[in-house]
Amino acid sequence: MTALKIVLTIAFILVSIAVVGIVLIQDGETGGLAGSISGGGETFWTKNKNRSAEGKIEKATKYLVIAFLVLALLLNLPVFG
Repeated sequence: MTALKIVLTIAFILVSIAVVGIVLIQDGETGGLAGSISGGGETFWTKNKNRSAEGKIEKATKYLVIAFLVLALLLNLPVFG
């Protein structure tokens, strides 16, 4: 194994653990499709969600999943075969 593949593999494992942890921290979605049909429109909470801790957790989840996908693709390149 090359040094780069070892570093990428360790980063992949750490990101995987972080994704699992941050997904478990998140609150469940209660509205979903039923909330949009019944008219659960814009509220103060939904407008300012990005400023709250939950909004930051969702943003971190998005970036961690992107990092997970990029690392998975990099590790499966034939260069590291």
